[in-house]
Amino acid sequence: MTTQAGSSAVGTSTADGRKTVPGPRGVPLLGNLPEFGKDPLAFFERLRERGDFVRWRFGNTPALFIAHPETIGELLTEVERTFDQPDLGIAFRTLLGDGVVVSKGADWRRKRSLVQPSVRPRQVKSYAATMAECAVDLAGRWSDGQRIDVKKEMAALTQLIAVRTIFGVDTAADAEAIGRAMDIAQQEIGAEFSGIGALLPDWVPTPGRGRIKRATAVIDAEVSRVVARHRDGDGDRPDLLSRLLAAQDETGAHLSDREIRDETVTLYIGGHETTSSTLVWAWYLLSRNPRVSEALAAELDRVLGDRDPGFDDYAELAYTQAVVKETLRLFPTIWLLTGIAKEGAVLGGAPVPAGTRVWSSQWATHRDARWYREPLEFRPERWLTPAEGEEAEEIPEYAWYPFGGGPRVCLGTRFAMVEAVLVLAVLARRYRLVLDPGEIRPLPGLTLQPDRDVLATVRARSS
Repeated sequence: MTTQAGSSAVGTSTADGRKTVPGPRGVPLLGNLPEFGKDPLAFFERLRERGDFVRWRFGNTPALFIAHPETIGELLTEVERTFDQPDLGIAFRTLLGDGVVVSKGADWRRKRSLVQPSVRPRQVKSYAATMAECAVDLAGRWSDGQRIDVKKEMAALTQLIAVRTIFGVDTAADAEAIGRAMDIAQQEIGAEFSGIGALLPDWVPTPGRGRIKRATAVIDAEVSRVVARHRDGDGDRPDLLSRLLAAQDETGAHLSDREIRDETVTLYIGGHETTSSTLVWAWYLLSRNPRVSEALAAELDRVLGDRDPGFDDYAELAYTQAVVKETLRLFPTIWLLTGIAKEGAVLGGAPVPAGTRVWSSQWATHRDARWYREPLEFRPERWLTPAEGEEAEEIPEYAWYPFGGGPRVCLGTRFAMVEAVLVLAVLARRYRLVLDPGEIRPLPGLTLQPDRDVLATVRARSS
């Protein structure tokens, strides 16, 4: 049971009555980093059980964990004004460079204004056909009784969608080379972020840092090759990279080659890594919950019949959307957010000392019994308008925030939701996946990934 904020611990009260309470005792120099690194998800759940404002230490840096949706909303909406983007380490910077996710101030505002038009609803609509076509091709290769690795299948599918919609290329070599490098990079980012590497200076060489540099070199070579192909070819192409190359800021300046590289990699992660993970967890949850699987199939039969979905079907697939939202609640691809307090920072009406690193965890808040009935149950219905006689589940704003929020909300939110819903609709209309028995645990890295292969038997719905 989640402890109500300020229930019994002694600490400093905020203006609205919540208390800042002490977290677990740390060790010299490292603070709570060993406990955090051992199991970050469980660590944040333990902090949430202590209260909504919990002090701890990330190495020697004072840290504050927040769990209440109102306060999370304050952090997300006040970023750029009284909270700053933290340095997430050399591994993170090596992969993402200085893209819109990590840039700050005027540089962030300029880049966001250049990238945002590429992922507006009208543009996402133009990519929807590619998303569905790739899923239809995969469905055509599956057969009843076939054994598959769901993680590999979903990764290959979303990689192909990414290289088609972002890079405008269509060869397996492109997808495989970038995909393998991305897998290495995201694993090393997670390992460094939650381990001793988080405290090491950038100049200290480690095996993990060597691996991410080599992986990033592969990504850079692929991106440079595709950018050169775009510059030499037709300038009127519909892919995201072409839109980035054509974008101009208010002075008429274009993104530099380095900026193009950084934004392309950022969009790739948003369009591939997050959606692939979401789809794997969706299949896992559907396999463990036959009632939900049957309700999903019923909606697909009713809305689609014997045809495949397009963008115009997205709004009608309410239950399919709810399945994706509930999957993102239980297994949020992005599982934590963090910011550094500036002078004058305030949360919950109380001042936050400058330099304090403030943390929130989607994993912990999404599983809080105060905001969700039966929080560990997979119930997509909580996201639907209740039937007559049923009581609505009132979910506060920022009790669900898998894409962040505020001015720095993920630019690819619409892209990711449309992709996940259309892919799931295409595949689940034809098949159900019977996953092998056994629990699959989440492994926190750059994104939340399964800790092992996800093996399943394909079953045609008619069988």
